[in-house]
Amino acid sequence: MTEAIVLKRKRGPAAILQALVPYLLAVIAAFAAVGVLLALLGFDVLRAYSTILFTSFRTTNGFIQTLIKWTPLVLQALAFTIPLAAGKFNIGGEGQLIVGGIGAAAVGILLAGLPLPILLPSVLLAGTLFGALWVLGPAWLLYRFGINEILTTVLMNFVAFELIDFTATKIWPDPAAGHPTTVPIGEGGYLPLLLSHPPLHSGLLIAVLVAILVYFYTDHTSAGYELVATGANPRASSVYGVNVRRMFLLSLLLGGAIAGLSGAIEVAGVHHRLIEGMQSNFLLLGIIIGLIAKGNNLAVPFVALFIAILEVGASALQRTMMIPGEMVFIVEALILIFVLLSDVVRRR
Repeated sequence: MTEAIVLKRKRGPAAILQALVPYLLAVIAAFAAVGVLLALLGFDVLRAYSTILFTSFRTTNGFIQTLIKWTPLVLQALAFTIPLAAGKFNIGGEGQLIVGGIGAAAVGILLAGLPLPILLPSVLLAGTLFGALWVLGPAWLLYRFGINEILTTVLMNFVAFELIDFTATKIWPDPAAGHPTTVPIGEGGYLPLLLSHPPLHSGLLIAVLVAILVYFYTDHTSAGYELVATGANPRASSVYGVNVRRMFLLSLLLGGAIAGLSGAIEVAGVHHRLIEGMQSNFLLLGIIIGLIAKGNNLAVPFVALFIAILEVGASALQRTMMIPGEMVFIVEALILIFVLLSDVVRRR
């Protein structure tokens, strides 16, 4: 985090270029390593790379799918990087997304008759509040007893898995779905579409707005400076009057709220109902994005876009070349490893 503070003070072209070089080298090294593996397996490496990197831009549908994928990824990444700024690790974004989706679905179903100007804000607000409340337990345990937040936030994910199953099969089940799914929310809770063919919901704009607000909060406000200072040196921050335990609590609550909002957007913009498994692999990818960005909230949206491009390309890779989609996970993991190794090399 100390490096992040230094980079925030250095905004010149040289500093930006210096920060980008490790990322470029990491991407090249990761693709080179995977290219060797694909060649050994007998696949056309250049065609595979072309499919991974350019599927998002070949058709309108591919580009829209990338933007839809980007929305929860950037929110999950921010739910991880805000606590990271305070030196804490929110590994419960998956559970917070699920519970945020449950809260959004509950309001959307129970108040289905309300008009859009009332129901939609209520659905989004409920998801945000439910996500914050879900992380309140781990945050309080950390604040009151110093219990490690990694353990507690991870364990809360497993509780959320059972909760979504119970909600979708016992409380508001849709018998015709053939999968644990609730009945639809009221149409007033649907996010308006920016495009109709193919459909692109306006949750994209909410994610952009949240990313901008988080950046300005952490980089351009005194409260955000206290948060970052707490992560850089809790003892020194405490000496200078910062309530570090309160910063820990606040960072986790903000992360939980944003993760809950991502669940509400999935319900209101994508599925229009609660579906078991809707969290996909957003938590893992969000953590990868946050770590590749090194906690820099300005970089998070761009890294998330790159990961979204890889994810859409992975689906096309599986369909057209019968290459397992897990190959893209290897690329993402190698990029993360090489980016982290670049720090070690630079220090030595």
